[in-house]
Amino acid sequence: MRAWARVVLATGMLLSVAPARAQTYDPNYPICIQTYGRDGGAIVCRYTSMGQCKMSASGRAAQCITNPYFAGASSNRTRRQRTY
Repeated sequence: MRAWARVVLATGMLLSVAPARAQTYDPNYPICIQTYGRDGGAIVCRYTSMGQCKMSASGRAAQCITNPYFAGASSNRTRRQRTY
């Protein structure tokens, strides 16, 4: 009886664990597309402009959003100094 209870408990624990989700927002792109479907939705960040995203979203159940985790431009650029 104890073995049966352990099997039931172990099975319940395995079924209650939800799979881990991958990171949704890519910090390298400022614009994301959020799509909707019967099986759920998705957010994919791979656009550099809102217009580019809107062209891809046209005619689909989708919307373009700004990436809240966008890392910004590279900090390796040198800053131009003014000469007077």
